[in-house]
Amino acid sequence: MRVTIERSNLLKSLNHVHRVVERRNTIPILSNVLLKADGTSLDLKATDLDLEVTEATAANVEQAGSTTVPAHLLYDIVRKLPDGAEVMLAVEPDGGSMSVVSGRSKFSLQCLPESDFPDLTAGDFSHTFRLQSTDLKMLIDRTQFAISTEETRYYLNGIFVHTIEEEGGLKLRAVATDGHRLARADVDAPSGSEGMPGIIVPRKTVGELQKLVDDPDLSVTVEVSEAKIRFTIGSVLLTSKLIDGTFPDYQRVIPSGNDKELTVDCAPFAAAVDRVSTISSERGRAVKLALAEGLLTLTVNNPDSGSATEELAVGYKNEDLEIGFNAKYLLDITAQFSGAEAVFLFADPGSPTLVRDVAEDSALYVLMPMRV
Repeated sequence: MRVTIERSNLLKSLNHVHRVVERRNTIPILSNVLLKADGTSLDLKATDLDLEVTEATAANVEQAGSTTVPAHLLYDIVRKLPDGAEVMLAVEPDGGSMSVVSGRSKFSLQCLPESDFPDLTAGDFSHTFRLQSTDLKMLIDRTQFAISTEETRYYLNGIFVHTIEEEGGLKLRAVATDGHRLARADVDAPSGSEGMPGIIVPRKTVGELQKLVDDPDLSVTVEVSEAKIRFTIGSVLLTSKLIDGTFPDYQRVIPSGNDKELTVDCAPFAAAVDRVSTISSERGRAVKLALAEGLLTLTVNNPDSGSATEELAVGYKNEDLEIGFNAKYLLDITAQFSGAEAVFLFADPGSPTLVRDVAEDSALYVLMPMRV
């Protein structure tokens, strides 16, 4: 194999694929990126056996061929080369090493044979549909913060994606919860998604997707089966296993009878929560919301360091109420809002609270209270 490629093109592709490779691997081949040169392109592929990313990039191929080299090492080398440089990749005749040459710099990397590289066999996909990257980004951004990191409840370690019939027609819905808070977002279901199975997309896959869908003009092709999902985003192909588990019936925890309505200005509310929570212990981070007509008082007590209070003028006309929340969870939710105002719907101090963004009715959030 002998290829010449622009540094910027190689760096962009390596940036997409090398993130999948774990820093520590007991299987040496999983530390490597597969390079395959053919025709006028260089294909790069990396995998961790659950997630696979492939990208093709334009290159001047003098001699077709393929090999695998350490992914993070190659990425670091290319990243440190000067802007505008050309990079030549050439595999030695014995196949045991690959030269990386640019200007006066020359590196030699150990190779492992392509035959050892695992292939994440995709199988057949039962449903295929296209989604604007802005819609996919919205579904991810509005829900990913609520994904659980608790490995014992592995079925919560991802975003549950499914279709559901609503008043306005069929919706494609994303839901994430960690048992303390729940986030739900909807977009109009694209053609081809009807009847797709409910799937749980793993946290790592969600994180990679979030980085790939930052171009608002892109259209994303999504292919779904019972066990795998594949996204085609421009020249990038991302294939992932799905979490094999049953997502809980999230509809049961979304309250319907909450009648005490609080309207707050998002930015001042978030800033006030952030200020008073400075004094809270990192572990608890409980902030008390005391509601009276037109007034919200935020209070944090920490027996080790002191206390803090702050008052805000709000829209509230119901009976007085005191309720406590984890400050971090409040800030996570308000960070999702695109509008200036948020609405909180309360029932009582011990019941789940419903939170909505006034400017965007496609997302809603549920927050479990804390004792304070």
